[in-house]
Amino acid sequence: MTEVTTVAGFRCGYIAIVGRPNVGKSTLMNKLIGAKVSITSRKAQTTRHRITGIQTRENAQFIYVDTPGFQTRHNNALNKTLNRTVSNTLTAADVVLFVVEAGIWGDADAKVMALLPSELPVILVINKSDKLKDKAALMNYAQQVAARRDFAAIVPVSARQGFQLDRLEDELRKHLPEGEAIFGEDDITDRSERFLAAEIVREKVFRFVGDELPYTSTVVIEKFEQEGQLRRVFAAILVGRDAHKAMLIGHKGERLKEISTQSRLDMEKLFDGPVYLEIWVKVKSGWADNEAGLRAYGYE
Repeated sequence: MTEVTTVAGFRCGYIAIVGRPNVGKSTLMNKLIGAKVSITSRKAQTTRHRITGIQTRENAQFIYVDTPGFQTRHNNALNKTLNRTVSNTLTAADVVLFVVEAGIWGDADAKVMALLPSELPVILVINKSDKLKDKAALMNYAQQVAARRDFAAIVPVSARQGFQLDRLEDELRKHLPEGEAIFGEDDITDRSERFLAAEIVREKVFRFVGDELPYTSTVVIEKFEQEGQLRRVFAAILVGRDAHKAMLIGHKGERLKEISTQSRLDMEKLFDGPVYLEIWVKVKSGWADNEAGLRAYGYE
């Protein structure tokens, strides 16, 4: 770990990224730190864990915490655990990024906003602003949301295109406390490579199987070994039914082969070295039905 040489007025703090599911929180964090540490998918509820991404600049260290989308529809054990993760993250943050989608406001957005602590600076991030071609409509939308709460700043962005992320970073720095860096200069996350490998595989599962597979499917890394630059990863995809297993394997194993290939390529890019990857699919029902089962698989 390379220590950060700080300058006068250096700032460092935790930034919670919150919002309803599928507003682009993970894409936003990945773009801000310049690396993919939080998985993305069109499928809602992809992020299930609290993921930390770290970006160190000359005058500040930004510690972003990507959270699961706050769940308002189903009151099961998994959603209760996800919501507790969001609430716990807010209590430990210095600044909050409240992410909404340009032109869209619903009950789910209002419920998330109601959770935001009054004592913390909250920056309204209007993501996917490029979808509103009419700038007057974007301004009108921003004014409508701003009327609901006193925000420290309002920044329209496009996380996918990187639009206005430098401005967002400037606004964020104003609200971080002065202090020494917490992480090393080269750190991009506090999560282990083993954890990141599991998340990469889980992302590919959702991308290639999509809405056919229930949320209560997860990935476990059964063995993670490193020999020099080579990493050997042995992963198991846990599903609830034999039909789900067949769905993941695909005709003559083609779907599982594609999941494995794309996962390996992403791991090699993130870990900056060769990866040997083996993936199995196993049937294990009921693991997400209670909090004990969730904790066994790393849910906080």
